[in-house]
Amino acid sequence: MELDGLRNTAANFTDSHQQVVPLTVFVAVLCFCLIVGHLLEENRWVNESITALIIGLTTGTIILLISKGKSSHILRFDEEIFFIYLLPPIIFNAGFQVKKKQFFHNFFPIMLFGVVGVFISSSIITVGSWLIFPKFGFVGLTPRDFLGIGTIFSSTDTVCTLQVLNQDDTPLLYSLVFGEGVVNDATSVVLFNAIQKLDVNTIDGWKAAKVFVDFLYLFSTSTALGIASGLVTAYILKGLYFGRHSSIREIALMVLMSYLSYMLAELLDLSGILTVFFSGIFMSHYAWHNVTDSSRITTKHVFAMMSFIAETFIFLYVGMDSLDIEKWKMSKLSVWNAIGIYSSVMFLILLGRAAFVFPLSAISNCMDRTSTRSTPISFKHQVVVWWAGLMRGAVSIALAFKQFTHSGVPLDPVNATMVTTTAIVVLFSTLVFGFLTKPLIHYLLPRGGTSTLDREPTITKEDMRIPLLSFEESASTNLSRAKDGLTRLMERPVYTIHSFWRRFDNAYMRPTFGGPRSDQSSS
Repeated sequence: MELDGLRNTAANFTDSHQQVVPLTVFVAVLCFCLIVGHLLEENRWVNESITALIIGLTTGTIILLISKGKSSHILRFDEEIFFIYLLPPIIFNAGFQVKKKQFFHNFFPIMLFGVVGVFISSSIITVGSWLIFPKFGFVGLTPRDFLGIGTIFSSTDTVCTLQVLNQDDTPLLYSLVFGEGVVNDATSVVLFNAIQKLDVNTIDGWKAAKVFVDFLYLFSTSTALGIASGLVTAYILKGLYFGRHSSIREIALMVLMSYLSYMLAELLDLSGILTVFFSGIFMSHYAWHNVTDSSRITTKHVFAMMSFIAETFIFLYVGMDSLDIEKWKMSKLSVWNAIGIYSSVMFLILLGRAAFVFPLSAISNCMDRTSTRSTPISFKHQVVVWWAGLMRGAVSIALAFKQFTHSGVPLDPVNATMVTTTAIVVLFSTLVFGFLTKPLIHYLLPRGGTSTLDREPTITKEDMRIPLLSFEESASTNLSRAKDGLTRLMERPVYTIHSFWRRFDNAYMRPTFGGPRSDQSSS
């Protein structure tokens, strides 16, 4: 009995040791990636995403040689790990760090690009892949797969462009690129989840309408849950003032509440990504002002650090996964047909992106009518916005793994082909388009002067002082003010809505949930 017990203990220790060693190696490679990224910080031709991909490719090649062509992986991860542990900190930090003043000033074009644009791009990629893939002998995908492909390749990664753009020189352009990037990711995930619930045996107008209704339901309820989470956190921090005893507790509460909002959304079959994004926006707008100064600094760095590590982790894994021999052997396509599939997807991404950026920019310019910008979005700025969304990243990989793998392993040649296609598209778009981003932007936007396009509008102090309604004034005065407000809403909708929100925020929200008055804050 004792001997059997010792054997079992030794076996368990060996299994545990075998699991720890690969993880240790992966973390060591991750640390090496951070060091190389630091050394290349001055060279803006590359960024952390490109560095992680190249190191992942190099590491995968080394492992492939050591294993004599059997594997390129240190570890293999379940697709749920991406959604449960890696994507939440990335999306939350995007919401937490967003410049809210610029984001809401440009809310209309951002939502056009980030929501309507995803529908247009997804439709073009879905129809295009359905028509083109069979011509290269790639068959076996279901209608749900094609719809999923549309959303997978409509998700963007704007990191390369944001690192080249100067937020002070081009605040509007930076706001458009950043805002569209985060809204695009959230919209892609929501649309992907709506498609998974669709009965695709017969697709008609009613089914398309159902997808849209499901999308609106997921979008609105997930947003409401995120807002509620941010406001509850702010109210607790403001009412209980954790900082008088320990700043650690208030930081922990913000981290845990953000993650709780994500898990609640997933539990309720909503979009955790959208929930955690809006939770981040409202936490930074209210809750962040209710903690101590040291906690404000710490939370910003902690959330940025978690996002940075998660994104580097994903790109490092993608670099290694793209050399997975098992997936390549499982795919039955010839080399030329495979290249045709990759090229077709890239062409559809370029086409789908152009199909909505330029028309929607024109619509935004027509609808804006002197409301928030002194001049319309120029053609050069439209080109930058178009280019910024050509790269694919973490969300595309996560959605592809969720659609086409089980526990990180594709079950048939068709699924294996789609996983390798996604990896190749992410690699090509990030490396090639990423390297070309800096010279393109410097050519289109030479340094030396800020365009009048980027002058931010300001809400006058007189507008801010006008109350929404006053019980001290007569009904006729309030009615006259309401008529004036309606007139301004028709003439300058975005500006008027923003000014109403700022006044409502000052009068009711900030006194209840925390934060300085809008005329004292630039957020």
